[in-house]
This record gives sequence, C-alpha cells and structure tokens, in this order.
Amino acid sequence: MSAFAGLVEHLADLLQPLFHASAAAAAIVLFTALVRLLVHPLSRAAARGQRARAALQPRIAELREKHGKDQEALQKAVLELHAAEKVSPLSGCLPGLLQLPAFFVLYHLFSSSTIGGHGNGLLSHALLGAPLGGRWSDVLADGGFGSGAGLVYLALFAVVAVVATFNFRRARRTTAAAVAVAVAVPGEGDQQVPGVGAVTKAMPYLSYFTLVTVAVVPLAAALYVVTSTTWSAVERAVLYR
Repeated sequence: MSAFAGLVEHLADLLQPLFHASAAAAAIVLFTALVRLLVHPLSRAAARGQRARAALQPRIAELREKHGKDQEALQKAVLELHAAEKVSPLSGCLPGLLQLPAFFVLYHLFSSSTIGGHGNGLLSHALLGAPLGGRWSDVLADGGFGSGAGLVYLALFAVVAVVATFNFRRARRTTAAAVAVAVAVPGEGDQQVPGVGAVTKAMPYLSYFTLVTVAVVPLAAALYVVTSTTWSAVERAVLYR
C-alpha cells in the first residue's frame, strides 16, 4: 500500500503545476488511464473473440437442430466446438477482472487513516473542495448538492448516467441480436453455453449499477470507476463497430 500511495503522490506532484489543489484527483484519472492502457491488448483480444464467437453462430444453430431438445448434449457439443476452435465463451470478462485489483487498491488507500504505520497523507487531498476520501453520504450530511462537493458528485452522476445509457442501449442491441440467433431454429432453447444466457439478459441493466458504486465508495475510487467506465464505452464503440 505504501508503494501505491507513493505512486499517487508522485503523479500528483508531477501534475501540480497544471491542476494545483486538484492534482491528486488528476493523478487518479491518469493512474486509471495507465491501467486501461495496460489492459487494452486484452480488450482487443476480447473483441476478436467476440467476432470469432459470432462466426460460430451458424454452426451452433446446426448443433441445435441436430440435438433437438436434449440440452445437455447441446451444451456439451457447443463447449466442444468452442474448444476445437480455441474460442473462449467468457474471454470478454478477463479485462474487467484484471482491473479489480487497481480499484481495490484505491479503495483501500482512501479508506485507511494510516498506511505503513504512518498517517495517510492522501486523505488531505480534495477535488474542488470534495475530499478524495469522502463519500456522497458525507456531502449530503455537510452541505448537500448546493455545496462545491455536491456539485462534484452531481457532475460524476451526470457522466455516469450518460455512459450507462449509452452502454445500456448498445447492450440491448447486442442482446437482441443474440436472441434473434438463438431462436433462428424453431423449438430450440436460448442457451448456447451453460449460464451465459441468463448473464446476457442481465447485462444491459448492469450499466446503471455504476451509479450505486459511485454513491457508496470514496471519491477517489469513484473517480477510478467513472474514468474506467467512460474509457470502456469509447473503447467498445471503436473495437466493436
């Protein structure tokens, strides 16, 4: 934790001439961008995997027709097809999973009063008056939406709402296309891989869960979430166009 705290402080020092009192917040945004750059090759691989899975849909439809209502045989055959073609049905989850450690590091850094046995100097930093270690509940208790800190959260909620709506609409289109393929063969079920069908149906609504995350985590972690989800929306729009 001390090493990561030193990294954030160093980035804040570098950005101090440009962002002054908000340099630590800018450092968190830069840190998030660096993490996303490191994960970007995996995101590109996930996009290639999705295109490969889409190319397998005609063959999966043939398997549905072949196995009829025998779901166990169908699922086994689909898994064998993915293995033979070296296509992972869950490869798209990897970029998101690899970002979780960075999020939890920031959460811990801005939730702990001490780091390495010393006082946590990161808690003294703020964004336009909103403490990076504070939460939305603190803002509501102290000054409400009309305060400077309240306006910071309003801006974050607005960005998250726009990005979530964009992701929701995109996910709904993707889900609709997947369902259309699934019902292309009359009388067949809607699952291609065990459990994936239910996850696919729920995915569009998960976009708005980011609003809850921003509301309950420290502001520093909220900045990470907002920056990362915005990056993801732009990245997916480019990679999956």
